Amino acid sequence: MKRLPNLDVLRFVLTVVVVFFHLPQLTRNQGLPYFIDAPIFNRGMEAVYMFFVLSGFLIIKLIYNAKQKGVFSIRKFYVRRMLRIFPLYYLITVFGFLFYWVVLPKIGIPFENNYQLTEGVLLVVFFLPNVFAELHMPGGILEILWSIGIEEQFYIVIAPVLFLINKNRILQFLIVFTSIYFVVFHLEVFSVLGNYIMVFFFLFFGGIIAILEEKKQLEFLKQSKVIPITIVFLTLLYFTTSIFHFESSVLFNLLTMVLFGLFIHTITHNNLGIDIKNKTLNYLGKISYGLYMYHVIALNAVVFLFLKLQKADLFNDRLTIILMYILTFILTIAIAHLSYKYFESYFLKLKNKFRE
Repeated sequence: MKRLPNLDVLRFVLTVVVVFFHLPQLTRNQGLPYFIDAPIFNRGMEAVYMFFVLSGFLIIKLIYNAKQKGVFSIRKFYVRRMLRIFPLYYLITVFGFLFYWVVLPKIGIPFENNYQLTEGVLLVVFFLPNVFAELHMPGGILEILWSIGIEEQFYIVIAPVLFLINKNRILQFLIVFTSIYFVVFHLEVFSVLGNYIMVFFFLFFGGIIAILEEKKQLEFLKQSKVIPITIVFLTLLYFTTSIFHFESSVLFNLLTMVLFGLFIHTITHNNLGIDIKNKTLNYLGKISYGLYMYHVIALNAVVFLFLKLQKADLFNDRLTIILMYILTFILTIAIAHLSYKYFESYFLKLKNKFRE
């Protein structure tokens, strides 16, 4: 698929927002100083929602274009997804269970595993980490897998469904299905969908935006700079203020879904004439999957270090918070870089052999 501008930078920025969200949660739980007052430190879940919209945008765009050319292969699709997702997913799965069941008891840190190990392993291995996280709160390293589980569940559904649908009916199907699912998700009788964060409408709406663009039905968004500037400005307000965070989950999810879809369209189709080509930022975006998966491990290591340093009273609260963020980012980037270079790249090279 042709490179779209700004996506790698966006991935990195969203990962940073997730780290901003998780670090004060853990430090607060461990009695270390934390800062959580600014809205940007409370937008981790929303950053993941934008990741979902982005995934739907890219995956459905890929399937749609392959269907139009008559070359879509379910086998190749799943092989590519497995080679991209599974190696790191299962590596973190193994590490997470070892960490909470073996490492913490060995070093004398109390942590209650309130579930049978077999149950936890089965739920994570078979793509239900969101259910596992909700039922048992198994610890941050394993809990962050919930979002990967949502994506895996989406992949399981989307490929065969779009394979069977007539290529000229895909957009209509997605609009109808997304609308129905959005309504069902918010019905009290189906509250289990919300409990397990099965927010598939974000992914499907991303696909709707992608297809509308492919069909040249969003050209009006490019006719004036006012619309794209407004979309970007509203997205910045969304993450830096609380003015769009409604009490109603229906309004909140609807606004989030539409705004994120329009924002991703705006930055990828160059409606502002901007293409960020900074090598460092783009590389950090390229390894963003690793940054997301490893950041809780790095965070735990940094918090453990500062719990030890706390007794020496070396730093005031503000300096402690700043140093924890700096060390967490440095360690996360270092681990993700090594993982990408010496582990993930092997599977990514194999993945390229299965392109359409």
